[in-house]
Amino acid sequence: MGPLLQFPDLRRAGQNCGGLVQGPNGTIESPGFPHGYPNYANCTWIIITGERNRIQLSFHTFALEEDFDILSVYDGQLQQGNLKVRLSGFQLPSSIVSSGSILTLWFTTDFAVSAQGFKALYEVLPSHTCGNPGEILKGVLHGTRFNIGDKIRYSCLSGYVLEGHAILTCIVSPGNGASWDFPAPFCRAEGACGGTLRGTSSSISSPHFPSEYENNADCTWTILAEPGDTIALVFTDFQLEEGYDFLEISGTEAPSIW
Repeated sequence: MGPLLQFPDLRRAGQNCGGLVQGPNGTIESPGFPHGYPNYANCTWIIITGERNRIQLSFHTFALEEDFDILSVYDGQLQQGNLKVRLSGFQLPSSIVSSGSILTLWFTTDFAVSAQGFKALYEVLPSHTCGNPGEILKGVLHGTRFNIGDKIRYSCLSGYVLEGHAILTCIVSPGNGASWDFPAPFCRAEGACGGTLRGTSSSISSPHFPSEYENNADCTWTILAEPGDTIALVFTDFQLEEGYDFLEISGTEAPSIW
């Protein structure tokens, strides 16, 4: 229990939020849920379990003022290097699984405008399971076993196309735990392209890939990372009509035209 002394102020005066969370499962809600959270909220929850176990966090409800009210999830203690994902907006996030025995949630809101808030469910996982990676918007998850060696498959509803890896395998991860070999994919509308991507890794492909893309396509993808982080973009396939079809990459020191 010694390392937890690094969190001396888990509750801010006047706010009933945050704290140490223990037990095999439970619920974490934003203050005031479901009737809206206050401005200037600053709440930290630390979920802690046994040394060889991990923690799965899944969301029942999620509605935060986009880009201004933030739920940051840390894989371990609240330290910059442990940041796993920053969540905001109105889309239900995918499930999150810790790599160790501590998962930290930090919720901050600005001076104006609020929304319903969030309700998250946590469950302690034994070391031999990857946990449920969660449903995806406009998609279907096929498979009900999530232990080492198990595979699951994602598909999209009619009118939507899968972006990312359709099949995920639960594999042994460093430290004798378990993790999925790829992040969960997402579904985009047919004919639509582009979007905003968050998280530690994902994949991007031209519309209808590996089939040919259509004429007059105009797609923009935005990849968001934390300040100070770098983004690596690795191409596994690349074939465009030379001199007429272009991919421009900005965010580097000078934009690159491919």
